[in-house]
Amino acid sequence: MTQPQWETIYKIAQQWTKEAGEQIRTMMGDTYEIHTKANQHDLVTDVDRHTELFFKEKINEHFPDHRIMGEEGLGDEVKDLDGTVWIIDPIDGTVNFVHQQCYFAISIGIFHEGVGFIGIVYDVMADEMFMALKGHGAFLNNEELPKLPNVSMNESLLSFNAGWVLKDRRLENLVKESRGIRSYGAASLELAYVACGRIEAYISFNLAPWDMAGGYVLLNEVGGVMTNYEGNELSFLDKDTLLAANPSIYDDITKRIHG
Repeated sequence: MTQPQWETIYKIAQQWTKEAGEQIRTMMGDTYEIHTKANQHDLVTDVDRHTELFFKEKINEHFPDHRIMGEEGLGDEVKDLDGTVWIIDPIDGTVNFVHQQCYFAISIGIFHEGVGFIGIVYDVMADEMFMALKGHGAFLNNEELPKLPNVSMNESLLSFNAGWVLKDRRLENLVKESRGIRSYGAASLELAYVACGRIEAYISFNLAPWDMAGGYVLLNEVGGVMTNYEGNELSFLDKDTLLAANPSIYDDITKRIHG
């Protein structure tokens, strides 16, 4: 696709995301059903499904040759990233949505022939839209995000679920040597926070492509590094571990957890 086409898709994706956010805020005032998926911590609501269906209908109408990979399974069965694929999490942070009514986001990554071109992470309740078009920088609403600055480990805030320390005690090294640890419960937002410098790194041991795709494009535009926990490239087709970081501490983190 040509650059003007990408710019058009970029603007349309932002518009649809804003519309979806408005619908979510409206639906939060109504009664909705809550279900569990794989376990009691893995929740889905009617709002998740409604939002994914909203995107599916819009994409099928305007871009019928594009495919959709969505968390709630209402899109296509995607086994490769050929052509153009929208990777969508309609509500990332559903537990936060249900229990706290904040710290959840709509996450969209649009890939073409395996390359991430558009990333959008929209914090619905804070009305913060993090967005990026490949080669054109990343933005928070209308403010361009600067390239990530040099930082040291002892002045860095890191984000990971405290439960991961039980799976890999080497993470204790990061607890001791960083300025502090945070956990927000929504992977896409945590990636957006790395991109805008609110935190310096984010680690997870169990993420799906729709958790990571939007944030991946954002991070690329500000010079961030994003691999799996072992330092290998992400495929965006299967679940994986994740290490996303400011490049000035990425190597420090890997040395402390892998030796």
